[in-house]
Amino acid sequence: MKKEKESAPVRVQDDLYNYVNGEWMKTAVIPNDKPVTGGFVCLNDDVEKTLMADFAAFASGEKDPGLPAVADAVRLYEKAMDTKTRNEAGMKPLYPLLEKIRGIGSIADLNEAAAEFVSLGIPLPFSFEVMEDPRNTDDQALVLWDPEIILPDTSYYEKPVPKFYMMLLWKGMVKKILALSPLDKKEQREYLRDAVRFDDLIRRKALSSREMADYVKLIHPVSTEEISGQLKPFDFAGLLEKLWPGQAPAEVNASNPRLTEGFKEILNEETLPLYVHWAYVKTVLKNAASLSTELSDLSHRFMYKLVGIKEEPPIEKQAYRIASSAYGEPVGLYYGRTYFGEEAKTDITDMVKEIIETYKLRVKKNAFLAEETKEMAVRKLSAITIKMGYPDAYDDYFDTLKLTEDQSFFEAMSFIRRKNIRRELDKLTLPTDFSRWAMPGHMVNACYDPFKNDITFPAAILQKPFYDVRQKREENLGGIGAVIGHEISHAFDNNGSHFDEKGNLKDWWKEEDFKEFDKRILAMTEQYDGIPFHGGKVNGGLVVSENIADNGGMAVTLEIMHSLPEADFKAYFMNWARVWCMKAREGYYKLLLTNDVHSPSELRANMTPRNFSEWYEAFDVKEGDGMFIAPEKRVSIW
Repeated sequence: MKKEKESAPVRVQDDLYNYVNGEWMKTAVIPNDKPVTGGFVCLNDDVEKTLMADFAAFASGEKDPGLPAVADAVRLYEKAMDTKTRNEAGMKPLYPLLEKIRGIGSIADLNEAAAEFVSLGIPLPFSFEVMEDPRNTDDQALVLWDPEIILPDTSYYEKPVPKFYMMLLWKGMVKKILALSPLDKKEQREYLRDAVRFDDLIRRKALSSREMADYVKLIHPVSTEEISGQLKPFDFAGLLEKLWPGQAPAEVNASNPRLTEGFKEILNEETLPLYVHWAYVKTVLKNAASLSTELSDLSHRFMYKLVGIKEEPPIEKQAYRIASSAYGEPVGLYYGRTYFGEEAKTDITDMVKEIIETYKLRVKKNAFLAEETKEMAVRKLSAITIKMGYPDAYDDYFDTLKLTEDQSFFEAMSFIRRKNIRRELDKLTLPTDFSRWAMPGHMVNACYDPFKNDITFPAAILQKPFYDVRQKREENLGGIGAVIGHEISHAFDNNGSHFDEKGNLKDWWKEEDFKEFDKRILAMTEQYDGIPFHGGKVNGGLVVSENIADNGGMAVTLEIMHSLPEADFKAYFMNWARVWCMKAREGYYKLLLTNDVHSPSELRANMTPRNFSEWYEAFDVKEGDGMFIAPEKRVSIW
């Protein structure tokens, strides 16, 4: 038998990502209930496994959750686990809500019912959110957004083959779901047809993922009077007065002028039946996970098919996810206290402070900012609020989400949804709560909030390979350190650079600063734009802000590396590549290329180091090697 020729080993100088992760990639198995596995996902799996075991122990009485709101999360978990009761009820618990929608026969009917629709979570032909006012973040503002479209991004509608395939999948899913509804067969066909027609009206005005990535361009304050005129015959002013009696906002941020200015094409007496049928279908889909397991499973099939998920997660996992999401803050606090602790919290907070101080030094040495701008940048860095691990306590709001034994799973979920909606609406008349965490402690993620100028790192991400108190200093810097630097860099990316130290929209940079910065943004955009990846190409404009942040995170932590005695730069870069390990199904890769503002993980691992001399020195990378970029094409901004 002829022996197969073995492929040559991957050289680190040609491909850092595969040099570090190649062996793992060969053996890694993507679970059937997921589209992806890898660094972030594996950590999340471990957190889920740990907390699922705790929830089971809480439910059986073997363990005490200790926190009152976690006990309510366990009650919700148990109700979700009662599949016998859920399956016997089918879609019947949703019937009263669906009848309210069917009762809309005119625009006047919709205007009368709109406030109730908002409180019940029934979609209107637009959506809105209460969030920090970008011009004065001490206050809250009302932001008008597009309603959700069927396909993952507007760009899919311009591609005939993907659009046909995706719509076929979606229609097939909805057809099976409506067959379980109280509609007769003729009505089922009409509702499905009209939902697609109304979606077509929306998507023609909707923002793309690329447009949403430039969030500074989404700030368009307009008087309520003007918006109300644009949205006629819908009575927008009347809706606001019902939601906030005597305190309706005088101004609204219209994030998408195309939607508001062209709203009469979307909603009028002629298109009203399309809206009603669209709202009916959307409401069924939105509530399906709270109904029978059959309806829940069916409602996921469209997205599962797109990304390649082969089977539903087991019911225990579904129940845990629902409960831990509904009571996220208290569950995250329990996780942080139990599995992270104060020692690690103190250590990682000290690392953040060191990175911020180093960032200040780099800003002061910056070559393109004016001295006055540098001073403001240092002030912004000093003002960053650090939220690491978990909060000291959870918001007592969660103690109001008390569940009773006689509530069904659907009733419990509806109760929580109504409470959450009212809580978010009530924010409009209150000062901004800067202590509120953007992410719970058990989430494997991190973020920077430009409107609060804070960074949040939940406990769940603060573990190997990202971070460990017993891990080499260089590995921690190449892992969580670079990610911390990444989030801080968002304060100075193409979006964050327009906000001051209080999170207010304010161009504190000089015109010449922006001109020089724009040159570097263009260089970063061009460095990634058009790179072939899994049958598609990277959109450099979509991912530029995250690439700027990766670049900044690496720059600041490499600065710290130089202060370490006999620093191991190889360990730094190896762990940088390790945290981005990822193996996914083809459909998932394609979806990310279209609507994810982050570059694919493999490119994050391989592209970022090439911009820094330390990479070339650590591994003796020379011209002709795959990981080489000519010095004049390297980009280092912060």
